Amino acid sequence: MGKGVKAAVVGGVFAVMVGGAGYGVYTIVSAVNDVGGGGGTDAAVTKKSGPPDEEEVGKASGAFFAAWEKGKAARAASYTNNAEAAAPLLAAYGEEARIADVEITPGAPAGTTVPFRVKAVVSYDGKSEALAYKSELTVVRGQTTGRALVDWEPSVVHPELEDGDTLVTGKAPQPPVKTVGRDGTVLTKEEYPSLGPILDTLREKYGDKAGGTPGVELTIRRAEGASEGAGAADSTLVTLVKGRPGTLRTTLSAGVQAAAEKAVKRFPESSVVAVRPSTGEVLAVANHRRDGFDAAFQGRVAPGSTMKIITAAMLIDNGVTSMNGPAPCPATATWQSQTFENLTGMVPNEGATLADSFLRSCNTAFIKLVDEEPLTDASLTREAQERFGLGRDDWATGVVSFDGSVPAAGGPDRAANAIGQGQVQMNPLNMASVTATAITGTFRQPYLVSPELDGRRLARAEGLPAGTASQLKQMMRLTATQGTAASAMSGLGGDIGAKTGSAEVDGNATSDSWFTGFRDDVAAAAMAQQGGHGGDAAGPIVAAVLRAGG
Repeated sequence: MGKGVKAAVVGGVFAVMVGGAGYGVYTIVSAVNDVGGGGGTDAAVTKKSGPPDEEEVGKASGAFFAAWEKGKAARAASYTNNAEAAAPLLAAYGEEARIADVEITPGAPAGTTVPFRVKAVVSYDGKSEALAYKSELTVVRGQTTGRALVDWEPSVVHPELEDGDTLVTGKAPQPPVKTVGRDGTVLTKEEYPSLGPILDTLREKYGDKAGGTPGVELTIRRAEGASEGAGAADSTLVTLVKGRPGTLRTTLSAGVQAAAEKAVKRFPESSVVAVRPSTGEVLAVANHRRDGFDAAFQGRVAPGSTMKIITAAMLIDNGVTSMNGPAPCPATATWQSQTFENLTGMVPNEGATLADSFLRSCNTAFIKLVDEEPLTDASLTREAQERFGLGRDDWATGVVSFDGSVPAAGGPDRAANAIGQGQVQMNPLNMASVTATAITGTFRQPYLVSPELDGRRLARAEGLPAGTASQLKQMMRLTATQGTAASAMSGLGGDIGAKTGSAEVDGNATSDSWFTGFRDDVAAAAMAQQGGHGGDAAGPIVAAVLRAGG
């Protein structure tokens, strides 16, 4: 069975456990008669407006649950505000997914939202397993009929379903995979929760290359063409017959991954990546986000002043200045009618060197230098692409990833790009790679699975002159010991360096927190959206990961 199979909801015994919601038998029976689906009384009722009241919420949800449990997909769909979209998935629930004996227990409504629990049985070829999960629905007013209807979302049927997904029970498309780290430690989504989407993707992409034999599973089959986001890979909900797993080795370090998982949990909407600069191997990737999105590998947001690593490299490579050369830090800097300022409280220093302005993260110093000869609108783009391997859409990490974007820009965006605002887009994977390139002088494309497994070609770039890399590494060392990163990096031994960043986002009162750093042969980068200054949230995350990986 391939992706996109149109499917169904099996007819099970309908036994709504109404105690939790306080619905009576009369309410549910009345709902079946009064809320569409051939009830025949709507035409005589004046069209209502405004949010559904408590009674309407009870009747609409009760009628929907009753039809769903009986396997009447079309009837259940008629109680939603998008019957055309609802019917195929509700049908798939029973026919393709082979789910029966459905029992739904509504919880107490919160306004127009009704939580509920589902218990059912999945059966295939004489094998059966229990299925249990929680979901919720919302009742809304139909725009044309004025009826109270279930607001249709695939997540009503199961919380992990997205638009275009369906449910299928049968022989799995790929064998199960035992994914292991660099030291052979088995990596599971139970032990390392934020790896869940990545492990699903690895199975889908490499399952047939890792050996093993497929089993029988209830699977969320993702929509045709889905290639990005947390829901890109098929996801197993229930295993009826275990397959024989193959073994897939990754570059991940179990110890560094554990530290990354723990670190991101301290801050909402945060992500981190750690790489080994000498090889490009990804040691850890973790996300702590409400939407489940893999922002660590796929994010596309402004990186703030961590971008000054690339900008400083551009200035040095083009002979504009050097680590010990001039980079004055005035209170403000104007570029083509736009005025840029520094962080509140930063004391101007007209005699500053590039190292001074870098370790204090002085915006105006970098703005003042971007119009120096021989720089052009495209200079930063060339530096990012040719030296750091960014923005060419050619990384092959082993899973879906975004390799940064530094477009050539004129006007105010030329200056804004130089300080990680404007049109620049990055994620923690990109910035961990930037740090790795900066301290070694060599671009080594990060990867999660060895290219030898599937013969893919890793991206290449020129890298940095030895003198540039030496200066960047020393400026990052100074930032970690004397500059804006000193507090976060305090207590770390070994050869350390860092760069902080905060990125302003339109509509947000608090900036995104960014931080990238290295310790010996480990480089890491983190972001915490709306986390404040770089050292406030992203800094402690990176420090914790470096501490584990040193």
